[in-house]
Amino acid sequence: MRIGIISNLYPPHERGGAELIARRVADEFALRGHSVTVLTTQPYSGWESLLLRLQEKHIERIYRFHPMNLFGIENIGKKPFLWRLLWHAIDALSLGVRSIIHRWILEEQPEVIFTHNLKGIGLSIGRVIQETGIQHIHTLHDVQLTVPSGLLMWKHEQSFLNRSFLRRWYEALSQWAIGKPNVVISPSKFLLDLHVSRGFFSETKTCVLPNPAPPVLVPHRMSERSGPIRFLFAGQLEEHKGILFILHVLNTLEIPFELHIAGEGSLRKEIEERCGRDPRLMFHGFVALDPMLKLIAAMDAVIVPSLCYENSPTIIYESFAVGTPVIASKIGGIPELIVEGENGCTFEPGNEKSFLEALAHITNDPSVCWAKAERIREIAEQYALKGYVDAIEKMIPSVK
Repeated sequence: MRIGIISNLYPPHERGGAELIARRVADEFALRGHSVTVLTTQPYSGWESLLLRLQEKHIERIYRFHPMNLFGIENIGKKPFLWRLLWHAIDALSLGVRSIIHRWILEEQPEVIFTHNLKGIGLSIGRVIQETGIQHIHTLHDVQLTVPSGLLMWKHEQSFLNRSFLRRWYEALSQWAIGKPNVVISPSKFLLDLHVSRGFFSETKTCVLPNPAPPVLVPHRMSERSGPIRFLFAGQLEEHKGILFILHVLNTLEIPFELHIAGEGSLRKEIEERCGRDPRLMFHGFVALDPMLKLIAAMDAVIVPSLCYENSPTIIYESFAVGTPVIASKIGGIPELIVEGENGCTFEPGNEKSFLEALAHITNDPSVCWAKAERIREIAEQYALKGYVDAIEKMIPSVK
């Protein structure tokens, strides 16, 4: 079958887990004998970058272009509010993208198109696909269809912007732009319920399908080591990811510990400076998948302290695949992945007392968690990439 995949970003240009999921699924489809083509963006590098080009041929064919907008999605957080507002309007209307989509479809002739995050490549790509009559399956990854920033913050649910007419207008525009896909996949029940409650996908078949774990030979956890308790934070170095929160709370611990920090973001300089002053903090910067899995395998636990409503964080799947427990905020879709006391534990977002109580499950007797490594890996088998793509392949005939 000829399969098309559209994602606003695609490795090596990536910001989070959505791009990795798109790549994993594309690779698995190609390995199964399907003809796979990808349409995605690239950073601006002159007027030629605005043109659609087949730039890479791996086991999938990757087309890239820079969308015609005020600036790229990678710069949106640095712009004034009114500029961002105009950017979102242009993106939703997808000016200039229609001809590119039709050219890509004419060139590759996909029989089914899977879309992932469309913010930044052109939100109304969904409507364009449906006009062609090609089967369209959309995967949700965050709240970007209902909240322009893609971030819904803990305890800010009733903020002015979240309750204002601006959000309702934006949602109406998003509903028009995404159209009516044949199927919508959500990795968490939380995310699907949120969209349905806001009026999305009332006439669309929907399903909850957790994201796939990394399709690599993961290292088993190392033998438990003596010395300080070792934690890992891996993610965007942004305040909404909770990195500053855990730095503050861990500093109150009276037991020896190490916090390993992996990621990039606007707080990088501050984090590096803190690590330079405190020998208990280890900064790794960006870490690719294989070394990341080895790093996870050496940890007593991985911490996911998000202060925003997460969907289904990739780092949790990676940790489970290795056999390392996760201590995570009880927010968004995260609790759907955590079996309390088995593969990790949760705490109230931003609550110091709750976080310290969760940490105690590890710090009181780390050997208990190490002994559960095999059980954690067994739980993770339900997230295998093979099973994920098996489920997706079964959806394709059903939407004809």
